Amino acid sequence: MLTTVRDQLGQALFQRVAGPDGPANRARIHDTPGPRWFGPDRPVRVVHGDASMFIGGLSALLLQSLHPLAMAAVAGHSGFRGDPWGRLQRTSTFLAVTTYGTAEDAQRAVDHVRAIHHRIRGTTAEGVPYHAADPRLLGWVHAAETDSFLRAHERFGAAPLDAAGYDAYVGDTARVAEALGVSDPPRDRRELAERLTAYRPELRATPEARSAARFLLLRPPVPLAVRPFYGGLAANAVALLPPWARGMLWLPRVPVVEGLAVRPTGQVLTRAIRWVMTPPTHTRRT
Repeated sequence: MLTTVRDQLGQALFQRVAGPDGPANRARIHDTPGPRWFGPDRPVRVVHGDASMFIGGLSALLLQSLHPLAMAAVAGHSGFRGDPWGRLQRTSTFLAVTTYGTAEDAQRAVDHVRAIHHRIRGTTAEGVPYHAADPRLLGWVHAAETDSFLRAHERFGAAPLDAAGYDAYVGDTARVAEALGVSDPPRDRRELAERLTAYRPELRATPEARSAARFLLLRPPVPLAVRPFYGGLAANAVALLPPWARGMLWLPRVPVVEGLAVRPTGQVLTRAIRWVMTPPTHTRRT
């Protein structure tokens, strides 16, 4: 009975995250023979396959929103408010294909995203032009995402890596970043920290960024029954942000509450997601 409940919950969550084509995509990604960008022992597979990604992904969206050009591109072209689950499903599929899929499929996914980026152009409310294919802008999105995934795994991962492992993770993600058009992406954690610091003068919380934060944190597109669980993930996504980023977004820090309640809640929720997302018994690979 417990296994049946787990399988049903896992299938429902997987469908939400991966979409209706999730099972077919999973089979194609994992079962198609051929060379991969990353072998089975690479850290990127460990990090991207862990339940901590649920928290890291939310934190990454909040952090990425602090670049006015990136936020303008998202607000104007991504449709994240009208179709947030579709955007999540496309993003999760891209991560899965580039992390676990064949080299051919990974390159095809990258080419598709680059074609989309090439078409996305516009101007901010202040009249500043942006282009989603700009290597500098892509570099910010990549650095914010990589840092968020890394720190989420370090805090909530089932098997946290050592320092060398996280350096190697940053190096692995650089492979995908270069394919997407990022110039000279960071190769280890020190370079990643330096790159984030270098972007600081360009960052600010625009009205669009704060509106996106309110949408993600206060008005999430999830059923009412699920909101308490989502709220626990969101609180930990906020706690994961660098202090300067939280300040920009007007997200207060309460150390005692975070230490006694927020972080333990994150541990419980990621363990629960990890348990629920165990592949159903009839699809489990040996």
